Amino acid sequence: MAYYRSVGEIPPKRHTQFRAPDGTLYAEELMGEEGFSSDSSLLYHRRNTSAMVDARVWDLPDLATTPNHPLKPRHLKLHDLFPGSAPGAGIDAVTGRRLVLGNGDVRIGYVVCDTPSPLYRNAIGDECVFVEAGAATVETVFGALTARQGDYVLIPRATVHRWVPDTSDPAVGPLRLYVIEGNSHIGPPKRYLSRFGQLLEHSPYCERDLHGPAEPLLAAEADAESDTEVYVKHRGNGPSGVVGSIVVSPHHPFDVVGWDGCLYPYTFNVADFEPITGRIHQPPPVHQVFEGWGFVVCNFVPRKVDYHPLSIPVPYYHSNVDSDEIMFYVDGDYEARKGSGIGKGSISVHPGGHSHGPQPGAVEGAIGKHYFDELAVMIDTFRPLELGEGGLAADDGRYAWSWSGRGPGGPIG
Repeated sequence: MAYYRSVGEIPPKRHTQFRAPDGTLYAEELMGEEGFSSDSSLLYHRRNTSAMVDARVWDLPDLATTPNHPLKPRHLKLHDLFPGSAPGAGIDAVTGRRLVLGNGDVRIGYVVCDTPSPLYRNAIGDECVFVEAGAATVETVFGALTARQGDYVLIPRATVHRWVPDTSDPAVGPLRLYVIEGNSHIGPPKRYLSRFGQLLEHSPYCERDLHGPAEPLLAAEADAESDTEVYVKHRGNGPSGVVGSIVVSPHHPFDVVGWDGCLYPYTFNVADFEPITGRIHQPPPVHQVFEGWGFVVCNFVPRKVDYHPLSIPVPYYHSNVDSDEIMFYVDGDYEARKGSGIGKGSISVHPGGHSHGPQPGAVEGAIGKHYFDELAVMIDTFRPLELGEGGLAADDGRYAWSWSGRGPGGPIG
């Protein structure tokens, strides 16, 4: 993130001696992007950050992908991937996630989890995790974040962290996470930012809506000097160029007494996104919330819709000439998709090269509507997405024929 914050204890001048009460020097670590030419933060550790005593292979979950060939739109039912998930399932947010869609720029995963994850570092790119349901504490080397339903959790590349689901209220249910893993950095669209990085007046959110760690998070004394495993996802020759290692440090990485800078994890709740509306239907870019290299993230929130007297509130048919459009339906009533079988927990895949739009009858049915009660997260990619094992398992096999009412086997239903 591009605005400055300071948390905990730091020296008055960077790159100078900073000592603990017992006289030992703290270890200063610069965590920075793009080779010293972009955002960075300085963290002050109690111990040597490079120390390690072991390393072994982490066998990652299946990351193989299958082309969407022959080309067709798809409906993926993500809730089917974790049927009957309940406390006691023993699934965590890192090792339990399943790959739904992916390409060389981004991987989209899903997980329903109820147990703390291992310490984890994604050394390939930033992660943008949407909390569909449930709550958690995200413990990071910068401090802790509280994650609740509707939050985006932005975690910069190489940040050591772990997910701890909140299981204190059984009525809340398990933690459901929609995971966007970039091969790049993820942040606010450039058009929302001044040349100095401030969110501008036309942006649908501002710095007040972003919540970073408020204080350092230090490991308990009993854990501080113990050998500690960190699961690391990094570049290699595996599927999608991704491999895993488990690196063992002689001490716990949560030993930062203070930090300052413009790079850190934060949360942003979708309820704080202020929708941009107009007299006639607005194009998807007005719903954009983040961007990465080769993809954008948008959200469709409850909002007043088009108010021209002859307006048609649902989208017009459009061809995805340059992108695949992936819509994750989180909550509400989806006017444009009525009659398709899509509901909460669904993903629609509308690939580049195929025209798509409202389901039959949705255009007439939407006329006269003044408000849409819907919540969805959309990802547009500029390279074709392929199906991961989770996407193949969740495909309903029928959505492509929903506009015509029949498929290769005859009438639907």
